Amino acid sequence: MNKYLRIIILITGLWAVMILVTNLIFLKSFSKGEQAPYRVEAKRIMEEMGSNEQVQKIDLSGYDHIISVKVFDPSEICNHDYLVLEDASTGVLYRFEYERPEQTKQMILTLNGVLILVYLIVLGILLYLYHSILKPFQQLKEMPYELSKGNLTTPVKENKNRYFGRFLWGMDLLRENLEEAKEEELRFQKEKKTLILSLSHDIKTPLSSIKLYSRALSQDLYTDEAKKKEAVSGIMRNAEEIENYVSEIISASNDNFLNLKVENGEVYLSELMKKIEVYYRDKLSVKHTEFVVEPYPDCVILGDPDRIIEVMQNIIENAIKYGDGREIRLSVSEEEDCRLVKIENTGEPIRESERSSLFESFYRGSNSAGKKGSGLGLYIARTLMRMMDGDVFLDPSAGEGRTAFVVVLRKA
Repeated sequence: MNKYLRIIILITGLWAVMILVTNLIFLKSFSKGEQAPYRVEAKRIMEEMGSNEQVQKIDLSGYDHIISVKVFDPSEICNHDYLVLEDASTGVLYRFEYERPEQTKQMILTLNGVLILVYLIVLGILLYLYHSILKPFQQLKEMPYELSKGNLTTPVKENKNRYFGRFLWGMDLLRENLEEAKEEELRFQKEKKTLILSLSHDIKTPLSSIKLYSRALSQDLYTDEAKKKEAVSGIMRNAEEIENYVSEIISASNDNFLNLKVENGEVYLSELMKKIEVYYRDKLSVKHTEFVVEPYPDCVILGDPDRIIEVMQNIIENAIKYGDGREIRLSVSEEEDCRLVKIENTGEPIRESERSSLFESFYRGSNSAGKKGSGLGLYIARTLMRMMDGDVFLDPSAGEGRTAFVVVLRKA
């Protein structure tokens, strides 16, 4: 910010110097040379007068620039511009006082006016940039840093700035979402810890019974065969109880670890497809991958637009990661009250033995070796689509050397 203000001050100084230099050059160009108007008139007067007495008798009414002619006296103060010439015959120095023509003054004023006007325009633009862009941006520069530190409680001040208004609104919305996610995470962690402590306590009782029965059997404390069978039955019963507790833990983990939400509404299919096309057209061109979007009929789709795009992005990113990079193709077909968006890529197809596990959480196929990923992309995609009354599935009819996933979108 201070650097920008210093730049404005520097430009102001340079412009002032430029105005001064321009004026000096203009004045010198007027004053120099034998053809300067006042020089021509002064020479004519020198030719006309013959002696000092005649100097007083010279009629200057016929001259436009010369206003006075006197014998030069260095000690005399003169309030006008003047020129000193020497009489070649007598060696006497004469002072010719002159005035610049009105036209010259007007040109100088016009020149200065234009330069000052241009300066004011430039200064106005710089100040506008300062107040409309740089100053608001200066206020925003700490915001991402504060968010990265987890400072999510301070709301972003509203600003109607045409350049940053929407940005501020988006940043505040991001802050609110992060704050909600943080609170939800804390609540989930609390519930998770409570559940684990509770189940851990509950597991201790059947586990202790199993240990007692096992110790008694290992030490042959039961001589009666009926007692031995009762002990074995007790071990099995308590083992089943522990298994139920473990199932509860797994079920709770699967239900809550992602905390996915959707806000269902209506959106045009073309709007979704255009956003996907705009994003991936350039990205895939850099990778030299052919990206084809086949023509499709437009219609209104039910669901959360952001989540639908997220689902399609997950699938396309998988196509980029696991395909051979030659082609990715999007096509749309209709089936009853649905639109089916097929995302197809070239490359090694998914093994038949792995297809049933593709949509399980944390599952990664045999072709994922050496490639980053969490195994959640397809799980999240299917979960989100089912929350929007849609679905995602692997198309088993894709041709040889191709893999295709179909996103099922519900029509409005």
